[in-house]
Amino acid sequence: MPQFTVNTHRFDPYQNYRFRVKWDGRYVAGITKVSSLRRSTEVVKHREGGDPSSSRKLPGRTEYEAITLERGVTHDVEFERWANKVSTYGAGLGSETSLKDFRKDLIIELLNEAGQVAMAYKVYRCWVSEYQALPDLDAGGNAVAVSHIKLEHEGWERDTSYTEPTEPSFVNPPS
Repeated sequence: MPQFTVNTHRFDPYQNYRFRVKWDGRYVAGITKVSSLRRSTEVVKHREGGDPSSSRKLPGRTEYEAITLERGVTHDVEFERWANKVSTYGAGLGSETSLKDFRKDLIIELLNEAGQVAMAYKVYRCWVSEYQALPDLDAGGNAVAVSHIKLEHEGWERDTSYTEPTEPSFVNPPS
């Protein structure tokens, strides 16, 4: 059975370096890394009274791991603006947190090599639990300055409205 239903000629899985992140209906510029979407469900062991030595296992509470978004330091203030909705230093009593709109839903899109959206995931009720404006600065290094936000959330699901796109084939490559 082919792994791809539309592009049956395709054998290789999608690569992890083509993606986009969207919140508030806009794509967020410059994101270079998104941590994995991961969830785990507790195992609840249960033993019946007449069953002397074996136990049964049931699913318990499901937890969703936080997601980290990274990007190079620029003059774009989207990370900082969202982080400030959770906690703003020196804002004054009662205005440290923007309770009305500190949570956002976001969409993570995985693209194929042609830049088409291959699949997408919706992440619900995210809020910034950690914000790093600047990394460790090192005059002896040659790395790019990276900022990141850590997002707590209440779950994610695959957006099934995105289906496998028909991949283009070029007889004569565009010039």
